[in-house]
Amino acid sequence: MFTSVFAVLGAPDEDAREPVIRIVSRVQQADYEGDRVALKRRYDELEQFVTNKTLAPRVRYWRGFAMWRRAINGFNDAVDSKELEQDLQLALDEFDKVTATEPGFGDAKIAMVSCISLLGYIHQKDTARLKELFAQLAPVAKEAKDVAADNPRLLWVFGPNIFITPPERGGGQDKAIAMYEKGLELSRKSKASGDRLEPSWGEPELLMSLAYSNLNKAMPDVNAAELQARSALEIVPYWHYVRDILLPQILAAKAKAK
Repeated sequence: MFTSVFAVLGAPDEDAREPVIRIVSRVQQADYEGDRVALKRRYDELEQFVTNKTLAPRVRYWRGFAMWRRAINGFNDAVDSKELEQDLQLALDEFDKVTATEPGFGDAKIAMVSCISLLGYIHQKDTARLKELFAQLAPVAKEAKDVAADNPRLLWVFGPNIFITPPERGGGQDKAIAMYEKGLELSRKSKASGDRLEPSWGEPELLMSLAYSNLNKAMPDVNAAELQARSALEIVPYWHYVRDILLPQILAAKAKAK
């Protein structure tokens, strides 16, 4: 209670930064572990710091991140679509508040693109809702490209839409894989800022997406998929989705091919 009240009253940055960093670290761990309960808990824990004027934009980004990843993990666990939509809307609300105060923060725009796209997936059979979401997505996607052109996480987020879009409409499986490969190269070349509240994730996510894409493309490359999945696990050994879902699918496909 003391920490919560102290933060609300406006704790100096040096007093609030380390507690926020600890919670953010737990957010990322819970994401990889697929722990949706913990992600909601961390979202709630970060609320006490939103009044810290200096830290608020990053606090809100990580609150949004927690709910965004809670939804993504929920898709893997077949969670009810209404709950997924609620999580995504909470995430969007946080990212929107970030961009209202810091419009040049590309990672918030990138996350918004993903959230809106996932809402489109939920409502793929609702033509009117899809039209509404597309109208919302188009300007956000343009803004994300404008402010974060060299951000590897941008390529990770755009990849799924490109993968399912026919080549004649500017998409294609090979194009998506090329995007992920470029993103992976950018991620490996990029240097972390040293500020642990700045987003630096991306390399394992891009490896995972490459593995998924090579497994699910028209002409699967299960050997490449296995190598990429195992490379992701070298970085995050406890990643629930890759370790317990994706890699077993790859190994099953590999066994079947033999």
